[in-house]
Amino acid sequence: MGVVTLEAENNGRRHGGRYIYEELRKQILTLQLKPGAQLDEVSLAAQFGVSRSPVRDALARLISEGLVTILPNRTTLVTPFEIEEFPKYIAALDLTQRAVTRLAAVNRNEQDLARIRAANVAYIQALANGTFQDMSECNKVFHLEIARAGRNPYLTSYYEKLLGEGQRLLHLHFDFIVSSQSLTSPDQDHDRIIEAIAGRRADDAEAASHEHTLLFRDRFLAFMKQNLTQGISML
Repeated sequence: MGVVTLEAENNGRRHGGRYIYEELRKQILTLQLKPGAQLDEVSLAAQFGVSRSPVRDALARLISEGLVTILPNRTTLVTPFEIEEFPKYIAALDLTQRAVTRLAAVNRNEQDLARIRAANVAYIQALANGTFQDMSECNKVFHLEIARAGRNPYLTSYYEKLLGEGQRLLHLHFDFIVSSQSLTSPDQDHDRIIEAIAGRRADDAEAASHEHTLLFRDRFLAFMKQNLTQGISML
């Protein structure tokens, strides 16, 4: 389990469940808390200097986001990476991303388009000077603005869950694209999607979102190939 500093403990006392949720979520998304790491309510309560109740609330929220899992024996742990399930995750992400992006091209209004463009500007700024967590958070906001523009709350809700589950993979993805000397800058990754939505070209928007998913897949697999020999563990 990651080490919680005295400052974190003091913040935990002041802010309770919300701070604990944010701190654990940050550690999970940045892989400070490794996939499969056990999370014990008693230990976490002691580390944060709080009762078990706010810890339980924080864990419940992380469970709802798919970042934490409870096993049948009631053991709580950081949700493991199941690499063999990665193709299924990509298939689900691809289908959902294509659907919400297509709907955005059909249903968006000018306010939606302004929010999408603003979210992309924030994403580009994060690429330039942010942490990997900032990058993944801004990327998530960008895609959720597209989903909301599609006006289908059922798809948006499911899409948000998929994006949340994929943020740890995005951490590795950004690690690769920032460190690789063979790739062009990712700051134009979203351009085709935005312009297709702006032009209300549903087919083009769907095609661009599909290519975007494949780009993420290929970069992640390239990261894995590059790092497997270094003993990276995903479980």
